[in-house]
Amino acid sequence: MISSRINGLIIGGAVLVLLGLLGFAVPIFTTQHTRDVAKVGDLTLQSREDTSYVIPPILSGGALLVGAMLIGAAVYQKR
Repeated sequence: MISSRINGLIIGGAVLVLLGLLGFAVPIFTTQHTRDVAKVGDLTLQSREDTSYVIPPILSGGALLVGAMLIGAAVYQKR
């Protein structure tokens, strides 16, 4: 029971650490959305919109720090 909880903490911490590192490596990402503008019979006009998102460095650092703390707590509980 306790072992699975510790493994969960380590996995959760590792995921947060990886997300934090990814946020530092790629701070801006873009998504594309296609929407129908007009439809006349079989003819459909579409518009593609690009939206950029910025990941703040404080968020990446926070995820990295919390992930490291979770891993440290799991290692501390193993003792």
